[in-house]
Amino acid sequence: MSNAIKPREKTPNLKVRLINGLEWSLEEQNPENFTLVVFYRGLHCPVCKNYLEDLATKIEDFKKRGVNVVAMSSDSEERAKEAGEKWNIPNLPLGFNFSIEEARKWGLYVSEAISDKEPKLFSEPGIFLIRPDQTLYFASIQTMPFARPDFKQILGALDFVIAKKYPARGEA
Repeated sequence: MSNAIKPREKTPNLKVRLINGLEWSLEEQNPENFTLVVFYRGLHCPVCKNYLEDLATKIEDFKKRGVNVVAMSSDSEERAKEAGEKWNIPNLPLGFNFSIEEARKWGLYVSEAISDKEPKLFSEPGIFLIRPDQTLYFASIQTMPFARPDFKQILGALDFVIAKKYPARGEA
């Protein structure tokens, strides 16, 4: 994908409002090790619901490893708040109104609605693990909601990466 961010490159800045009324900014994050940014499709996606509910059960595990976590979509504030209320994700910072233009800067795929339950345009899933200096360490970008990286495996990988000071790969 030609517009994908390479590992070790600085990511675009990222600033979104959260459903709790706060503003979240990537450049203001100061994690011990990483920030995990999870882009999800939106309220219409049952796979996203299950994925974010799984993530929410592991927030403390990420924090113990020095990783800040945020999830966001291009959903409107109303739709994002509905997801926050209906999904079991009370401790997950949830951003909204992530623009399609910004999604493209991050290398995310964009889909058009195929039903009236979907927004006209929305980004497909992506996960980004970002170092405190805002350089990309790891990314997984998808065209579909299925077969996403497992958070339990990511936690295991983090243990190895942090202990061994394993460098980012894929930049060549």
